[in-house]
Amino acid sequence: MITEDRYQALDAWIDAHFDEEVRFLQEMVRVPTDTPPGNNAPHAERTAELLQGFGLAAEKHAVPAEEMRAAGLEAITNLIVRRRYGDGGRIVALNAHGDVVPPGEGWTHDPYGAEIKDGKLYGRAAAVSKSDFASFTFAVRALESLQAPLKGAVELHFTYDEEFGGELGPGWLLKNGLTKPDLMIAAGFSYEVVTAHNGCLQMEVTVQGEMAHAAIPDSGTDALQGAVHILNALHALNRDYLGVSSQVEGISHPYLNVGQISGGTNTNVVPGKVVFKLDRRMIPEENPAEVEAAIRSTIAEAAAGFNPPRGGKTLRVEVRRLLLANAMKPLPGNRPLVEAIQKHGSELFGEPIPAVGTPLYTDVRLYVERGIPGVIYGAGPRTVLESHAKRADERLDLEDLRRATKVVARTLLDLLS
Repeated sequence: MITEDRYQALDAWIDAHFDEEVRFLQEMVRVPTDTPPGNNAPHAERTAELLQGFGLAAEKHAVPAEEMRAAGLEAITNLIVRRRYGDGGRIVALNAHGDVVPPGEGWTHDPYGAEIKDGKLYGRAAAVSKSDFASFTFAVRALESLQAPLKGAVELHFTYDEEFGGELGPGWLLKNGLTKPDLMIAAGFSYEVVTAHNGCLQMEVTVQGEMAHAAIPDSGTDALQGAVHILNALHALNRDYLGVSSQVEGISHPYLNVGQISGGTNTNVVPGKVVFKLDRRMIPEENPAEVEAAIRSTIAEAAAGFNPPRGGKTLRVEVRRLLLANAMKPLPGNRPLVEAIQKHGSELFGEPIPAVGTPLYTDVRLYVERGIPGVIYGAGPRTVLESHAKRADERLDLEDLRRATKVVARTLLDLLS
């Protein structure tokens, strides 16, 4: 049985080393990891260097160049830190991703300055999820400071492919047999423990018409008009999705977004080709194969229903899958994780920590698909919106970092004692 003084000793160590933890996070934020382009090996090198200074040796696993090129990325080096304790027990993995979308516009703080103002640290990936590079690292250091008898092992998995689906991050480590934990915790926020999440299907649609001079538009087939016809059909699906509800708390209904569109050659030319990319979020109850087939059918029917000018060419449409990320569904074995995080989270944050689903999709699914029970928990606010993740002025409340580090350290002590 773990006595209360053990938990208090963990808390005290984290408080005593919190300034050091914040400086570590600042170093994480100051090395850019914009994805695209996905040149993230320098961040891994800096992380490994800092970890070595704590006595935590990191294995460096570089993804081969040909796999990088096929994925449209530049350089990834995934890190594993293995900490072995006594015989028996479970291997618990802690995974956080370092890659992040480019900063974009509208910042009032340097996106890579890691500035601190009014108790908040500003910077791209400050909240999602370089914060958990810090929380997980210092939770392990706090655990080992106790010099208590432990069983099993902890592994830190710091990976760099979440924005492109995770297959070259944790997926690559798992596929190549480099790790096989019994339980895992992935980077998340502090006020809930996430046990399920949506899936995601991303597709690229190329609409091919026929270019023509704008003075004689009927001599061609306007690919943009054809694309708008298809887009209207796709966006209409969102009305139907409102009637499809998930039974998982925290997840509402499916939805479809078209986030990127390009095409045309000049203002005085009828566009001959338009390309757009769509994102379809799938609730855990949906079948991904059926969802993809339905999207393809909607596109084909809309294209067939588009009437080109007399004598114009029929639209030609090509649909290419970019990403299929399955939903995360709870595994029964996640109960020790959930119970420990809820117990310590409620004590340290002074409020209940619910177990819920999230409409996001994450790397955790790649562990769960291989039968490894996992949850999402880490340093961050109540909502993605509050964190400004993927928006200007992303920020992290440093008190959330402090308390989440304590929750994770206590949870590790429970799982490995």
